[in-house]
Amino acid sequence: MSQLVTLGGIPLHPLVVHAVVVLVPLTALGAVLMAVMPKFSRRFGPLVALGALVSIGSAVLAKEAGEQLARVKPVTADHLRWGDQAPLWVGLFGLVVIVFWFFDRGIPANRPRPLWLRILAIVVVLLSLVATVFVLGAGHSGAEAVWAALIK
Repeated sequence: MSQLVTLGGIPLHPLVVHAVVVLVPLTALGAVLMAVMPKFSRRFGPLVALGALVSIGSAVLAKEAGEQLARVKPVTADHLRWGDQAPLWVGLFGLVVIVFWFFDRGIPANRPRPLWLRILAIVVVLLSLVATVFVLGAGHSGAEAVWAALIK
């Protein structure tokens, strides 16, 4: 069994999940704005794409650190379900956002997006919602598992 990774004596999982819970919804908001506003996409697309990349990494790291912590402290089935799914949806969301930005950046400002890119924009919006729901579900179930018994 591997030793629990900590920072300053605190397990890595609760530290990393804060990055996920902040970055994913913020990146999702930026992705939705990119999808509906080409001008926003041209100006802030690189930042949103970077947010998507960091979101993927932090979601995977949170899951790995959570699995390590679960070997030491039991986890609820609800949190386990949300936590297993969240990195998959965040990964798919992040990859689609990066692909969308990569192709959208090449469209001149005086031309409309091609149909396939407008369809991809709709997919970006939908995946933004799904990824955010899964991240918030995992975060809520984890916080509830830790805090519910302590504040009753």
